[in-house]
Amino acid sequence: MTDTRGQQPSYETYNGPLPGERAGTQQPGGPYHPPQAYGAAVPGGTAGGQTGAVRRPRTGARTTPRTRKARLRVAKADPWSVMKVSFLLSIALGICTIVAAAVLWMVMDAMGVFSTVGGTISEATGSNESNGFDLQSFLSLPRVLMFTSVIAVIDVVLMTALATLGAFIYNLSAGFVGGVELTLAEDE
Repeated sequence: MTDTRGQQPSYETYNGPLPGERAGTQQPGGPYHPPQAYGAAVPGGTAGGQTGAVRRPRTGARTTPRTRKARLRVAKADPWSVMKVSFLLSIALGICTIVAAAVLWMVMDAMGVFSTVGGTISEATGSNESNGFDLQSFLSLPRVLMFTSVIAVIDVVLMTALATLGAFIYNLSAGFVGGVELTLAEDE
């Protein structure tokens, strides 16, 4: 049954036949249920259907959907999972550091920064001969990548250890103060 706008009306209660059941039938093991018209009297009620067992359309339907919100508390951080995630993230950061150093070195070499700075250092120290300081050989790409790789490995070890230690410290402090509270809302 639809109303004049083509929408299904909502009802507070419904005592009519269930889906797949004909109106005015007898259920196995139960009494005969006559079909009820809209607004008809209910046994034990008053005429005109003014009791709670009569189906009535609800007025004032909601036009805006309600957003559900949940307030949650992070009570414990598992140190093993924190260690695994921080290890993988620090490896990714180490790889990004090595690639960024290589790209930066190539850009600076293509711009002639090393030769210009090396010439300035040679003029400043007065060593234009062969025994002077050679910046280009000192800052060669293999040497820069080796230094960056060592820094990246140290970074992986330190970040993993510090994140795991942070999880232990968070668990201790969450035991005293209850942890961090979050309010999550459901997307529409």
